[in-house]
Amino acid sequence: MSQEKKNILSCIQPTGDIHLGNYLGAVQNWVNLQENYNCTYGVVDYHAMNMLYKADQLRQNSWKMVFQLMACGIKAENLFIQSLVPEHSELCWILSNVCSFGELTRMTQFKDKSEQKKESDKDAFISSGLFFYPVLQAADILIYHADLVPVGKDQVQHLELSRNIAQRFNHQYGKEYFTHPEPLLTVNAKIMSLADPNKKMSKSLGEKHYVNIFGDENRIRKQVKSAVTDTGESEGMSAGVTNLFTLLKACNKQEAHDHLMEQFESGTLKYSELKGEVADGLVELCTPIRERYQEILADKKQIKGQIKASSAEIRKTAQKTLREVKDIVGILNPR
Repeated sequence: MSQEKKNILSCIQPTGDIHLGNYLGAVQNWVNLQENYNCTYGVVDYHAMNMLYKADQLRQNSWKMVFQLMACGIKAENLFIQSLVPEHSELCWILSNVCSFGELTRMTQFKDKSEQKKESDKDAFISSGLFFYPVLQAADILIYHADLVPVGKDQVQHLELSRNIAQRFNHQYGKEYFTHPEPLLTVNAKIMSLADPNKKMSKSLGEKHYVNIFGDENRIRKQVKSAVTDTGESEGMSAGVTNLFTLLKACNKQEAHDHLMEQFESGTLKYSELKGEVADGLVELCTPIRERYQEILADKKQIKGQIKASSAEIRKTAQKTLREVKDIVGILNPR
């Protein structure tokens, strides 16, 4: 008898193009997980509301993210858009009543993002949505009874909150209803900024700090060519060179990686050769993805129809969960 596949849930905010760090750190893994698990992947536009945005831009970014995920290899039937499944926000309110204020105050990402806003603008508006969104994140996970959630180490705290909420709900209402989701800690490449290899690659740092995998080939080569190599380390491999070797390995250029590593160890490595190999590797990685993206853009209407249909199908699970939760907590269900 074949073992039943476990449920996986992971989501991404529609905040612009998928960059190299997103792809190598998460999306590439999502694609591979589809073969062995029941995967549900969400474009969480409600979460993106806690930043300043224009309404039309958020809609465009949501669809762009869908198209780009599909170009990377995510199957349409596994994809949904959060705002097309309103049960997430309704479950969020119910779960907020089994989540303490103290738990939310301890969320490090709220502290970090608040500080980033204050550093860029001392009069920055810090929304309650930014503070509260871990509860919505818990609803995203629990509504699909996810067994596993692919996360990096920086996301483990939020998943732990989801587990605490599930446990408290089950205890408070005397029913082992919610699954306690486990982290799926996979070994993913941690990609740093080419302009500042001491910082993780991020769009929030500015254009020179991330590589857009849908960008022009010449732009990618130029970014690699200008990558920082010497970051002041007195001995050993610098952070910049380490990052370039990480990229080379992530692009499946193991032979070139090993050859150039030997040169580094013997003191004969030329940074120009290393950068050339990295640029070639990135172009080989990104070109087929970019080509699939252009094919998808040429058929946007049909793709949107597919995602609306998949969101409706995935919503059936969310609706069933919410009906059962309402019965458990004593809230009326519309019949």
